[in-house]
Formats: sequence, C-alpha cells, structure tokens
Amino acid sequence: MYDFYGVHEGKCCVMIRFFVGENGMTKEVDKRQHGCWAMITPPFEQGELEALASTYGVPIEYIVDSLDIDERSRYEVEDEVRLIVVNAPVPNEEKHGLYEAIYITAPIGIIPLDDITLTLSRLDSPALTRFVERRVKDFDPGNQGKFILQIFEQTNYIYLDNLKKLNLKRYLIENELYNSSRNEELKQLLQIEKSLVYFVTALRSNELLFMKMKRTDFLQLGEDEFLLEIFDDVIIDNSQALEMANVYTNILSGTMETYASIISNNLNMYINRLSVIAIVLMVPTLVSSFYGMNVALPLQDNPYAFYILFFVSLVMTFIFIYFLRKKNLL
Repeated sequence: MYDFYGVHEGKCCVMIRFFVGENGMTKEVDKRQHGCWAMITPPFEQGELEALASTYGVPIEYIVDSLDIDERSRYEVEDEVRLIVVNAPVPNEEKHGLYEAIYITAPIGIIPLDDITLTLSRLDSPALTRFVERRVKDFDPGNQGKFILQIFEQTNYIYLDNLKKLNLKRYLIENELYNSSRNEELKQLLQIEKSLVYFVTALRSNELLFMKMKRTDFLQLGEDEFLLEIFDDVIIDNSQALEMANVYTNILSGTMETYASIISNNLNMYINRLSVIAIVLMVPTLVSSFYGMNVALPLQDNPYAFYILFFVSLVMTFIFIYFLRKKNLL
C-alpha cells in the first residue's frame, strides 16, 4: 500500500510505504498514522525530494545525504530535527565485471519525528527488508528508541551473515586453487577482498557512531535499562562483526601473498628446468656442429662415423646429466 504527496497543484510524486506494529509483528497500512514507520525508497523524480522535505518539515539536506551512496555514518540535529545515518551491507547487483565487489555498503537515513519515523535508502537494504517481511519480533515503531535500535541490530545481523558467506566462499576458492592456477579463482578472491574492505570501513564508522550516540544519549533512552542493554548488545555485535571482517581480511591477504609466492616459486622451477634442458641439449648440438664444418675432421672417412659420434654425444650427455643431479641442479 502506498501514499503519494503532490509537488505542485496535484502533481504526484514520492511513493511511501507505511507500517505499524500489530501483536509485535509488522503490518502495512494505507496511510500515515501516529507512531508509524514510513519507508521511503527511490526512484525519485525532479522536485520530489523538495516536496518530501516540505511535507514532513525536515531539512532537504537530510534527505539528500541519506541518498548519497558515499555518505559516512553520523548523526546531527538541525532545528530540533534529528538525523541518523548508518551504513548497512547490500548485495552488489550492479556489477559490471569480475573485479567488482560481491557486497557493498549503502547508508540508511533515519529521521525520528514527533509522530512518525522516516527511513530513506538509495538501495534496497536487507536490514529494512527483514522488517517488511515480518522477520523481526516485537516490532513497535511507536517506540522510536527501540525501533531505531532494532534497525541497528538487524544491520549487524546482516553484516555477520554476509561475513560468514564470504568466508565460506573464500574457503571453497582456496581448495580450488590447490589444484589449479586459473585466473578465475584469483578474480573471485579479489571480489571478496573488495567486499571486506567496504565492510571494515563501514563497521568502523558505525562503531564510532553507536558509541557516540550512547554517550550523548542521542536516542533519549534515559534510564531505560532494557533499551540500554539492547544498545550495549548492538555495540558488541558491531565490534564482533568488525573483528571478523579484520580477521577474514588478514587471512585473505595472507592467502593472496602465499599464492603469489607459490606462483613465483613454480615459475622459477619451470625456468630452471628449461635452462637445464637447454644446457643438456647443447652437448650433442656442439658435437654435431663441429662435424658440420667444411674442414678436415677425424673420422670423416670412417663408414661408422655417424654411429661413433652419436654414441660419444650420448655418453657425454649422460655424464653431464649425472653431474647436474649430483649438484642438485636437475
């Protein structure tokens, strides 16, 4: 169900979905209600953002910043209107090549107003989708502090789940690398590495945001021990996800460096073998080249000269091979 707001003279614009809590579960309604959640998603047309800002009485910068894919995690207050921007993981469905990340991060803008909570995101965020799909219990957007903490909580769950998937994918690719040296596996590892870089950067930013919000009581939780305990859990889960991302990044970096060393070592071995083969073949080539000259040479009139020279070349070759093996050069 959707609601529309006009820009000028009845011209319709922004599409918004409204949700309320019913028996602790998410329920979609057809219009704005007191204590509901308004999920605003693109695409937007020209003039719609201004109309949205005017309708809800929020600074236009809040909406623009929430839709900026590169916006960092932060919070601010302007004219007593609060904004929270938290970065959440999303699948990279717009990959244009093998070198693009599997997951990226995109900001979620949260604007708690007196009677409604707005969320804005440029991309479909799995963290918000979990609410829409009724996968979050005790849903109550009327309790803004708890609802915002639940968004943080679901964001952490998505991070942890995606990190486990990336680590499993890395493990499977490593097993394939033991038996092959194709570029395909290396490209996939590069995709994972880019995803982890996005995660580490966003999780660090989120960690600073959560700790500063708790210290300044930005959510106005007061002395509510239950919500404060949830906030502590959010910070702990975010730290756990950050630690996992750092560990997986270090493991992947070590894997890439080790595999690069293995490739370099194998290349040196192949070059060494080819060099030895070339040197061994040089012995009979040297003998045959002497007897290819138009000068008087020993055995040139002997009817068995070819066989004698072939036998001498063969003996010299085996002697040379024996010498190289004894020196561990072959």
